[in-house]
Amino acid sequence: MHAKRSGPYFCGIDAAMDVVGGKWKSLILWELAEHGVRRFGELRRGLPGVSEKMLGQHLGELVADGVVERTVYPDVPPRVEYALTPEGALLNAALAPLGAWGKRRIERIGAPKVALGLQNGP
Repeated sequence: MHAKRSGPYFCGIDAAMDVVGGKWKSLILWELAEHGVRRFGELRRGLPGVSEKMLGQHLGELVADGVVERTVYPDVPPRVEYALTPEGALLNAALAPLGAWGKRRIERIGAPKVALGLQNGP
């Protein structure tokens, strides 16, 4: 299990970045906000390029930080689902202005977006 991180921090931004830092964490939060409850394989397919190891590590950290809930069902084979907690939904809402800034940057610099097949991008 992942140890909960608890500072010390310089400021609120530092504490927030401790939770969302890393390439995939904010994208995991977006995927869960856009699609609701997801299984590991669904998350992996929704985030092209993420390795199984990195997705598992980031999910474990997000669970430890209380922003993602992991539910294990006693099915055979076992079924595990991930969903945003209320705290995760608040964090995702706090990231929305950053996402809007990023969209304006994409347009300003003419950067391509990652093709997600039939899915809509962040």
